[in-house]
Amino acid sequence: MFNVVQKAIEFGDGRTIVLETGKLAKQADGAIVLRYGKTMLLATVVSAKEAKEDVDFMPLSVEYKEKFASTGRFPGGFMKRESKPSDYEILVSRLVDRALRPLFPDNYHAETFVTISLISADRSIMPDALAGLAASAALAVSNIPFNGPISEVRVVRIDGKFLINPTFEECAKSDMDIMVAATMDNIMMVEGEMSEASEADMLEALKVAHEEIKKHCKAQIELMEMVGKTQKLEYCHEKNDEDLRKAVHEFSYSRVYQVAKSQLGKHERMDAFATIKNDFMETIAEEERDGKKSLVNKYYHDVEKEAMRNMILDEGIRLDGRKLDEIRPIACEIDFLPAAHGSALFTRGETQSLTTVTLGTKLDEKVVDEVLVQGTEKFTLHYNFPPFSTGDAKASRGISRREIGHGNLALRALKKVIPQGTDNPYAIRVVSDILESNGSSSMATVCAGTLALMDAGIKIKAPVSGIAMGLISDTKTGRFAVLSDILGDEDHLGDMDFKVTGTSAGITATQMDIKVDGLSYEILAKALDQARKGRLHILGKITDAISEPRSEMKPHAPRIVQIVIPKEMIGAIIGTGGKVIQEIQSVTGTTIVIQEIDSKGVVDIFAEDQTAIEAALKRINAITEVPESGKVYSGKVKSITAFGAFVEIMPGKEGLLHISEVEWRHLANLDGILKEGDEIEVKLLEVDKKTGKLKLSRKALLPRPERTEQSDRPERTERTDRPERSDRHDRTERRDRPERS
Repeated sequence: MFNVVQKAIEFGDGRTIVLETGKLAKQADGAIVLRYGKTMLLATVVSAKEAKEDVDFMPLSVEYKEKFASTGRFPGGFMKRESKPSDYEILVSRLVDRALRPLFPDNYHAETFVTISLISADRSIMPDALAGLAASAALAVSNIPFNGPISEVRVVRIDGKFLINPTFEECAKSDMDIMVAATMDNIMMVEGEMSEASEADMLEALKVAHEEIKKHCKAQIELMEMVGKTQKLEYCHEKNDEDLRKAVHEFSYSRVYQVAKSQLGKHERMDAFATIKNDFMETIAEEERDGKKSLVNKYYHDVEKEAMRNMILDEGIRLDGRKLDEIRPIACEIDFLPAAHGSALFTRGETQSLTTVTLGTKLDEKVVDEVLVQGTEKFTLHYNFPPFSTGDAKASRGISRREIGHGNLALRALKKVIPQGTDNPYAIRVVSDILESNGSSSMATVCAGTLALMDAGIKIKAPVSGIAMGLISDTKTGRFAVLSDILGDEDHLGDMDFKVTGTSAGITATQMDIKVDGLSYEILAKALDQARKGRLHILGKITDAISEPRSEMKPHAPRIVQIVIPKEMIGAIIGTGGKVIQEIQSVTGTTIVIQEIDSKGVVDIFAEDQTAIEAALKRINAITEVPESGKVYSGKVKSITAFGAFVEIMPGKEGLLHISEVEWRHLANLDGILKEGDEIEVKLLEVDKKTGKLKLSRKALLPRPERTEQSDRPERTERTDRPERSDRHDRTERRDRPERS
């Protein structure tokens, strides 16, 4: 019934990955079950038999899905069912897509769907590092044309040592965490974060990852041979007209080259290119234009690409006239939005980001409820890319995968410099709205985010800047040019998009995609070095605008005071049914959040008014304070008795004010002296060590009345009936002496 074929990949440290095909999802073009410990991924691939008309690109769709049942959990929400993909699932899908897409043949245009499902999950294993391998293996055992195989691995550095595909716990201890995708010969995709690592350290990590990936690729090739899928599908998705191709080239190449050298702005250049194409269309007979339009568009695009690349390689001239390593003009402004907690406007050439920072409490933290990860995140960053930023006349429909991916890259770039723990009690949300875009908008987000955070008074460890590097290469001649701060067209028509962010001390995040089959370490090293110089130049512009975080937050920004209390006092502050804490919040106008961390109580008091915080802090300190003998307290009379009054000197702490300690004069009762609800000052005389009862005094705080001679020395009367001392002594002796028998 089943023709199961398996191939094992040994890590060399006892860990094993097993690839299996022939049992599940047999009607898909290719299906693989990847097993690693208790983790299982099912990857399937299906491709349409024919391409749709006029499709001149690869319509690839990659979906990564996690099943809550894989860890024995119910999905959240009312429906208790998996719904739209989470940000994490989208990010994993993008990682796989970016590695696979460049390796399909240029002329293969059939719709292709890759689906990877987490069907069983070991809570210690990170499945995102396995998704690329599973997808590539599914393609390997199919008949779909693919210039792979590839694999993806995560490489981390812990105490100076590199580790492949770590556990969650190991990853948390690392100072470098990158995902690398590669073929047997070349790096294809990189994404990750690090704690100000050097360029040399990053290159070393890539080499470590590539050595492991080579083993994965070798195993897939052997698996492909075992199932007999070495011959792939024959296809013909393109119809070409070589005479038309030649005519387009002859008519437009020199014209396009001149426009490319003219240093026009983005939209002016686009209009000039469109005019050239339209002029060529006029040379075609009117009745033939509709039939040839799609081919003309395709051939003309190839001319644009060729002209721009030759101009850069031959003359070292870029579309906007810059040198290869030159950065576009930069303008930085802070406090651009006066009502925001922090804001900045960062403009680099024709790319512009307006970024805000909002500060909140523990209650504002992002809730994470994924299959394998639950908790909250104090720092979030959102990236918005509206159509008007590129001059497109269309509606904005929800958040795109690209926006989620770019936002995640900017978040990884900045989160390494955000203060942690008690150094930062705030929940922080950064929002970047792209107002103009002509390349490197995610890097503009990093720069604007740094400015806005410092404007908000967040004590970041160091400013962070970002730059996007490009590549133009000629495989025939071996020539290449690395471009700093690329334009949109240089990204679209070039061979690489390599984004690098960091401080003056090192790299904090990176993302690289290439569109050619091959990228040497020589090119990578040159790109990283050129990126470092550009990054430092941009940092200089940032620090010219604001050299360090504001010493004080803005007057309208909320304040948080964080105090640490004994764990056993948490209940006293909350009170029965939350009565105490609700009363404090209501009376003072604050928001109070209490959590237990490391066997201690951490209390955050949040308000926009410092006076309100001080009032709440005073009440909380009164609850947590240990009564101290000899100290004066302001208390409230809670009840009156025949022998005194009970006074509350702290929330929940009452002491006895004995009637003899109310005033210096003798009192028969407290009528007219004290009543319930009176607020009085008392001194704590004593705390009973056994019972903990408090003995209070009011008279100790009152001035002692002056003593008159009559009152100090009461008149003594002579008693004639008192016996003499010797008589009393004799009488005592007789009383104590035993009777004689």
